[in-house]
Amino acid sequence: MAENRNLVFILVLFLVINGIHGEDPYRFFTWKVTYGDIYPLGVKQQGILINGQFPGPQINCVTNDNLIISVYNYLKEPFLLSWNGLQNRRNSWQDGTSGTNCPIPPGRNFTYMLQAKDQIGSFFYFPSLALHKAAGGFGGIKIYSRPRIPVPFPFPAGDHTVLAGDWYKKGHQRLRHILDSGRNIPSPDGLLINGRGWNGYTFGVDQGKTYRFRISNVGLTTSINFRIQGHTMKLVEVEGSHTVQNTYNSLDLHLGQSASVLVTANQPVRDYYVVVSSRFTRRVLMTTAVLHYRNSRIGVSGPPPGGPTTQIAWSLMQARSMRWNLTASGPRPNPQGSYHYGMIKPSRTIMLSNSAPWINGKQRYAVNGVSYVPADTPLKLADYFKIGGVYNLGGISDKSNGNGNAYLSTAVMHADFRSFAEIVFQNWEDTVQSWHIDGYSFFVVGMDGGQWTQASRSRYNLRDTVARSTVQVYPRAWTAIYIALDNVGMWNIRSENWARQYLGQQFYLRVYSPAHSWRDELPIPRNALLCGRARGRHTRPLRG
Repeated sequence: MAENRNLVFILVLFLVINGIHGEDPYRFFTWKVTYGDIYPLGVKQQGILINGQFPGPQINCVTNDNLIISVYNYLKEPFLLSWNGLQNRRNSWQDGTSGTNCPIPPGRNFTYMLQAKDQIGSFFYFPSLALHKAAGGFGGIKIYSRPRIPVPFPFPAGDHTVLAGDWYKKGHQRLRHILDSGRNIPSPDGLLINGRGWNGYTFGVDQGKTYRFRISNVGLTTSINFRIQGHTMKLVEVEGSHTVQNTYNSLDLHLGQSASVLVTANQPVRDYYVVVSSRFTRRVLMTTAVLHYRNSRIGVSGPPPGGPTTQIAWSLMQARSMRWNLTASGPRPNPQGSYHYGMIKPSRTIMLSNSAPWINGKQRYAVNGVSYVPADTPLKLADYFKIGGVYNLGGISDKSNGNGNAYLSTAVMHADFRSFAEIVFQNWEDTVQSWHIDGYSFFVVGMDGGQWTQASRSRYNLRDTVARSTVQVYPRAWTAIYIALDNVGMWNIRSENWARQYLGQQFYLRVYSPAHSWRDELPIPRNALLCGRARGRHTRPLRG
């Protein structure tokens, strides 16, 4: 009864404080997080299960739906979930990273109150602490368009989630120990599709019908290529943006990225390989699932179709071919192209350069010479309660550090609410980087080899580049984005290579509004967990 009363209280508070209107439905989820035995590569491992499932339960919702997700932590260590691509408009309180939320202690519960505000598309959730992602705990998120909003393709006969990525036979605790000791983790042991190894998962189709495949790279360290034997794929959506519907034989997805393709089952009735292989690795890893035509009596046979391996130029050209569908509606009825991002002059240019320094005799990773160290108190709580000494505002420069030196810091970069920024990711290393910004989607205006200069702007796409939340930077190359900083909060900017993120290649962007109004940012939740130097404080919201 006490638990029910608490849930009712949370719901009422959410309705009153957040001003959610009655037309936006609520979807309730209760998740129990436990350890369990899994055998993804044929070896028994301790996995992280949600409601006994690996991968975890699918979240299906519609634009503007409210998601009430009650998470019970039955692990022996603190746990936290984050939502890759969900923007959490005005609500970084729910972002689920160490800089915004206290972890859920063992044996405790926390209820996330999210809204799929003004979003459509394909995303995923994952555990954000302690390398838990290497043990599972991730799952897919589908946000469908509202019934009256036109979608630029016929409704498919089926909608399949594909969670693919690299996997280690070593447990997450062993991998964490390797990183803590000052070494990088080794190459992964294999690849998985929906938690299964070779031919371990089956996608059923009917001949002549078209299906949507929502593919996410949920791995730790490796870019992947996705393809289906004998079938082409029509790209229709990338992380919440409808795209120009180009057709591909295979598709690269870098760490943390998601995309949707349409596949028509127009081949003879039999089974076909669904293939995922590693990109830009010395040893090419591969795994398969099965595309099963119903009534087929012929299984897969022969070698799976090959794909690209180390070709950078091929991947770069494919990335440049992805375009925004200017005439398609997004989450609202107006066409995506009615937002003319290329006509807005950025008020600030931020240069971000990744590096792999050794600090105090240990391998670390850094951004602009700063290797991030998590604080004992979530930065968002320290900001709200005005607790000094938790983080270093301005501790990371918005200019690239070219001298090679690096130091440890809990670094936060300041940004003004409603400013429009140009961010350039510069990569001088020999590996592909992947960057994610929580709370936002952004426009990938350009990418090329070498060093970015002001003259590089002449090659920007200022008309129809795709908007997304995760972008790759090729070796010894740069990628530039435009971003409208219209979402107040404390937002994580991170490498999606999880070893690099764990060892410091991340920081937080504090998008600040002096108005302190509920119109700009929702108040602290009454059920917020308090830890560190925020323990014992009161979560009574300030007036809007």
